[in-house]
Amino acid sequence: MLKAFDRIDMQATTERAVALARTTLQIESDAIVALHARLATDDSVGRAVALLLQCKGRVVVSGIGKSGHIARKIAATLASTGTPALFVHPAEAAHGDLGMVTSEDAFIAISYSGESSELMAIMPVVKRMGGVLISMTGKPNSSLAQLADVHLDVSVEKEACPLNLAPTASTTVTLALGDALAVALLDLRGFKEEDFARSHPGGALGRRLLTHVHDVMRSGERVPQVSVQASLLQALEEMTKKGMGMTAVVDADDRPVGVFTDGDLRRMFERVQDFTQVAIRDVMHAQPRSIAPERLAVDAVAVMEQFRINQMLVVDADGKLVGALHIHDLTQAKVI
Repeated sequence: MLKAFDRIDMQATTERAVALARTTLQIESDAIVALHARLATDDSVGRAVALLLQCKGRVVVSGIGKSGHIARKIAATLASTGTPALFVHPAEAAHGDLGMVTSEDAFIAISYSGESSELMAIMPVVKRMGGVLISMTGKPNSSLAQLADVHLDVSVEKEACPLNLAPTASTTVTLALGDALAVALLDLRGFKEEDFARSHPGGALGRRLLTHVHDVMRSGERVPQVSVQASLLQALEEMTKKGMGMTAVVDADDRPVGVFTDGDLRRMFERVQDFTQVAIRDVMHAQPRSIAPERLAVDAVAVMEQFRINQMLVVDADGKLVGALHIHDLTQAKVI
């Protein structure tokens, strides 16, 4: 016996699904375009951003249901872009979590109807605290909108839901406006890549912008180096011992004057018969590539890629050898 889904006309189903998907995206896109046009004559976003910039505490974002999910995302975006923020569930706030909110905080309340009972139950307390209240609703005449110091209109002509019931276009618009607030605050605070990295130390960008050469370089006894007076055999012994595929060649003041790599060794087999008679100064590469220990590790990657090398020396401000980098060190540190 065939199950119900076995009798489905897959081609018709696919076509219907694609049509509905396109309609949904069009409705939500139109809603954002309408919001964009509305802001051309509405200064509410500017006033809200000004109040948030003046906030000495944190930005508390709250909402329930689908608005709660959007509120949580907006709080997370604000926090990761330089505006201290947190999400508070309105029902939990009414049972003690409102103690996390202070008079120095700004409160963003999100409710499309502007009449959410859970939010409205805590609004009198929030107002008595004396902090800033910003509302995001689809009803400018709602109770929540009237209580707010600034009301942000997130109304939409219709939801993408065919029943015009499930929050779809309205949540998209609210989320987009939350992103707009975060981006405006980010820019006005002078938030930079380095600041973003500090709040994302576990991410790829954090590693790129927070990892310095001195964090990943090999130092001390792990750095292969021989005197400029050394023989080629002594250099080969040092290379074998340190396992970096190269050795630095330094003068009496520990300043690199050259480098010798395993690639140089392979090329020597074609023209040298007796390695015991070769001095390292005669076969090394003079003026080797180097980098300062305080530089970002990603800068070392750029140099290595530009000159197609796998190792690099690290020298201090006096030009003395203090470390060495291998491309594998940068890979293990996940800089690459």
